[in-house]
Amino acid sequence: EGARVVVADLDEDAAQRVVDALGGTSAIAVGGDVSDTDAIRGLVERAEAEFGPVDLYFANAGITGPPGLDIGESAWDQVLDVNLRAHIRAANILVPGWVERGEGYFVSTASAAGLLTQIGSAAYSVTKHAAVGFAEWLSVTYGDQGVRVSCLCPMGVNTPLLYAGKNSDTELGALATRAVTGAGAVLEPDDVAEVVLRALEDEHFLILPHPEVLEMYRHKGADYDRWLSGMRRYQNILRGQSAQQ
Repeated sequence: EGARVVVADLDEDAAQRVVDALGGTSAIAVGGDVSDTDAIRGLVERAEAEFGPVDLYFANAGITGPPGLDIGESAWDQVLDVNLRAHIRAANILVPGWVERGEGYFVSTASAAGLLTQIGSAAYSVTKHAAVGFAEWLSVTYGDQGVRVSCLCPMGVNTPLLYAGKNSDTELGALATRAVTGAGAVLEPDDVAEVVLRALEDEHFLILPHPEVLEMYRHKGADYDRWLSGMRRYQNILRGQSAQQ
């Protein structure tokens, strides 16, 4: 839609394939780990050098981390760095300039797990809740200074991340994937992108490609104990299905 785009990924070749598919000269690929402050700063500087000031930043990188509770300090740190601190570091770099300019847009990719909790993965659930909270804080703190914020919270999307649990060779990991794929439709990335673009046009904070998430979230807020009981029941159903297979 006329945007000039910098595509970043740990795998620069993968980023380049996306750019090649877009065609033209309005996109470039950059390799780098966006959980690293210097990498984010370099990404922003490259964007500014190629295209001018950054108008929108999509904090989209994410990992599930190992399932369960006993995953070790280093794994917790990695998930926190990618799913949460990457957002904080990018905001630290971009928001002061946006406030000075009077405009800018930060889009945080969280997850329905940030509203409803993910069965199987403690680190994913905790960091996605935190990502939602940080996006809310950004909007509250800077929304009257021209900084717009949206937070994307989908359920299942057909990307490798969705199947990370299933491919982890652990019972909890497989349970995590089944919990998501059994809760609603698995959407294609292009379909989610269309929902995101329409939401940005309307400047909606909460972007829900799966509309049913809002109803689930309302049930959770209306009766927390009943919701927790229902989540345990759903988890037990999934475990029973697994035992029968």
